[in-house]
Amino acid sequence: MPELPEVETSRRGIAPHVVGETLLYAVVRHPQLRWPVSEEIYHLSDEIVLSLERRAKYLLMGLKHGWIIIHLGMSGSLRILSEDTPPEKHDHVDLVFSNGKTLRYTDPRRFGAWLWETDLTTSRVLSHLGPEPLSDAFNAEWLINKSATKKIAIKPWLMDNKLVVGVGNIYASESLFRAGIHPDRAANALNQEESQRLVSCIKAVLQRSIEQGGTTLRDFLQSDGKPGYFAQQLNVYGRTGEPCLQCGTPIMSGRHAQRSTFWCPTCQH
Repeated sequence: MPELPEVETSRRGIAPHVVGETLLYAVVRHPQLRWPVSEEIYHLSDEIVLSLERRAKYLLMGLKHGWIIIHLGMSGSLRILSEDTPPEKHDHVDLVFSNGKTLRYTDPRRFGAWLWETDLTTSRVLSHLGPEPLSDAFNAEWLINKSATKKIAIKPWLMDNKLVVGVGNIYASESLFRAGIHPDRAANALNQEESQRLVSCIKAVLQRSIEQGGTTLRDFLQSDGKPGYFAQQLNVYGRTGEPCLQCGTPIMSGRHAQRSTFWCPTCQH
């Protein structure tokens, strides 16, 4: 699943082509994604795109009277194409612009979303979300306060969007490795110093991934069609049995909440 760095990479790649441009109309080829495509999107015409923002893994396209909310789901991607590019089997939504370009949404599994919202503060998909991981609101004090009564293992807890958004499976494993914290540790066992270190590592891992273009996943392409680059520099994720890059101990793997987890038994405690 595309994670926060992939979505931010998409936003940065797409924004220069759509912000300030006039959206002429939308083409919806498949009305049923994770939820039905919002009816308002079908009727868009001659709308200037005021902004393209990101909240968690959602892209928010700001128009005069509301917002298009886009989620890439399990296998979705967005591409900037010329408006005469013929659609293929899994191309479900197009936004056609007056500059001759089309923003095309491709999603083989159809588990993404295209929704319309006039008020983001009451949005059913946004209102419950925790702070952004790269914001000042996500800090050691926040983590300590939230973890006080949590006996759950730290790895799946970090992936709870009510705690902090966008720390998906890959980046949770990588951040815990950099912080030297075992993924099985109970969340409420973290002390102040460990919380500070973990917050710093989460921010560093995500920022580095954004700068390098997002993690290479089988289904993910950047807006220009090139894969991301960060996967080549992962320390533990997907490296079961390979030597730790710090100490040489074979990387171990297991599962938390039906998700694969990777760690170094020597470097993480």
